[in-house]
Order: sequence, then structure tokens, then C-alpha cells
Amino acid sequence: MPELRKDPIIGRWVIIATERSRRPDQFSGLTQAAPATEEKSCPFCEGAESQTPPEIYALRPRQTPANTPGWELRVVPSIAPFLKIEGELDRRGKGLYDMMNGIGAHEIIIETNQHIANMADLSEEQISKVITCYIDRIVDLEKDTRFKYVLVFKNYGWIAGAGRIKHSRSQLIATPVNPKRVKEELIGARHYYDYHERCIFCDLIKQEMESKDRLIIDVDGFIAISPFASRFPFEVWILPKKHSCDFTHLDMPSRMGLASIMKAVFSKLKKGLNDPPYNYVFHSAPFKRQKVGYWKSIDYDYHWHIEIMPRLTRVAGFEWGTGFYICPLPPEDAAKFLKEVQI
Repeated sequence: MPELRKDPIIGRWVIIATERSRRPDQFSGLTQAAPATEEKSCPFCEGAESQTPPEIYALRPRQTPANTPGWELRVVPSIAPFLKIEGELDRRGKGLYDMMNGIGAHEIIIETNQHIANMADLSEEQISKVITCYIDRIVDLEKDTRFKYVLVFKNYGWIAGAGRIKHSRSQLIATPVNPKRVKEELIGARHYYDYHERCIFCDLIKQEMESKDRLIIDVDGFIAISPFASRFPFEVWILPKKHSCDFTHLDMPSRMGLASIMKAVFSKLKKGLNDPPYNYVFHSAPFKRQKVGYWKSIDYDYHWHIEIMPRLTRVAGFEWGTGFYICPLPPEDAAKFLKEVQI
């Protein structure tokens, strides 16, 4: 019998379509490779610095000059940015329609100087450096008062939108408005806090740790779970057990802990599901600038986290028309399978 499950944070309904379900190990054959074209020289490898725009940020342990070899991690502007950093917002209306200029920032985080595709194959130390880079770039972009939010995300694999170049990288986009998906979480978390005087994510963490039905990993101050109302088979959330609304407040030891659980999750996905394409997003609090109507409880009611979404199914007409998602695998089965994958 199919189940309808409600996400406790934003109220989104998901159909767990058990009658369509496969065994967890049957998903490993569903990934699709990129079209069979020979990969040209990689613009993200060390020595190819002239093939990217000038770097914004880099880790260079030997203090080599910018835009030359000798780096461990680089950040460059996107060559095809969704939003551009130059100009003014110019908020305006046209009848009942609201408009503004497409102002923002779009950056590419080149996570390693080696030609490695999957974050699962980076060392924990290197992933920790990537996390520090995310934090440094968000803190820097917060200084620009035109921006309200920075979304960090990764597309891995052809189906997930990564393109043909197989070099580990992620992206960030700064926006002058708060994204709808994040606002839904913020509103749901505040409503829960107003009623219970507790963080809904903290309650969720406590319940998942007690039941263990959907718990995949519990290590170094973080947990990885299959969410109760999973939208996709093998969807994974990583959450810090210590309450914090803002990812940028993560201290150095916690960055290593986060790197450890990220590597473990991606390694389990790679080994257990035959290296599937995936997307991940970091959801953190918007920039907290004091102003009239400032959301004073956000430090207490919101909780940053990472959502990892393997691309093993397709969203079709019913999902687009209703806002429902259809997941053909119960998250309890997904969690059990991933927990048992040895890495």
C-alpha cells in the first residue's frame, strides 16, 4: 500500500510508492553516463589557469602568484553567470509585476588541483579545505549589502547538470532575495518554535537518533539520515547535532568532523549505487542584518543542514502539477542499505 508522508518542516507531501519500489541494490544500474565524447583538456587542473577567469580566492601553501600553478583550491567567476555582480538592483514595478536587475555573484569552487571527479575520492583534509572556502566566500559576500543569501551547491554527473568535464567542483550563487525553498523552511521552523519553543531540526535529530530507523551515520558531532518524507530514493540529510542556524559559525574542529561525514556519505553512495549522479545544497540562515522587522528568533528556530539528492528517478507531470514528489523506495530501506555499505 502506498503511503503519503508529510514533511514536518515545510508541510510538503510525498508519496512513498511502495508498489513501484525496487530493492535498494536495483538502483545501482540506473545511472547514465555523459554522451560518449572524448574529454578535452581540463580547464580546472593545475597548469591550466589561463583557461579560467582570474581567481577570486585560492589556497596557495607556497605563496605562489595568483593564476599560476602551486594552488590546492581555487575560486573563479563562472564564465556563464546566472547573475552578474556589476550594477545596481533598481527595484521597480511594472503594473502588478515586480522586477529588478539580475545582480548577484556566481562562483566556481575548484576543489582540488588533481583531475578527480567525485568528492568521495578527496581526502578528509581536502574536503575540510573546501568547507573553509565555502565559509570564507560567504563571509566575504555578506559584506555586499545588495545580497541577502548565498547558496552553495554541487552538481555531480551528467544528469545532475555537471557537464562533460570530470573535475570535482561546486558552485555558489549570491542572490538579492531569499530563495523560496529556504523561505519555506524558515517559515516552518519559526511556526514550530512559536508553538513549542524548540528548534524543529533539533527535535528531528533527537527522534532520529532514538529510533535509528533512518539513521545512516552518527559521528563527530554530525548525523546523516534518510529524511522521513524523502523526495528521492537515497536522499540524505547531514545535520550538526549542536544547534546553529548559520553554517559560517562552524569552528575548525567541526569542519573536520563535517568533512569526515561528507566523505563517508559520498563514499557509501559511490560504492553502493555504482557512482550515481547527485546534487547537494547547503541550507543556512540568510544574512542577518538589523533592520525594522528583523527576525529576532532565527538564531534559535533555524538549523543549517546539507541536502544530498541522488538523481535516480525523474520528476514528471504529476510532480510538476501538484508539488508532490513520488519516491519509490521507503527511506527506512535506503538508510539500512547505506548503513551496511562497507567503505
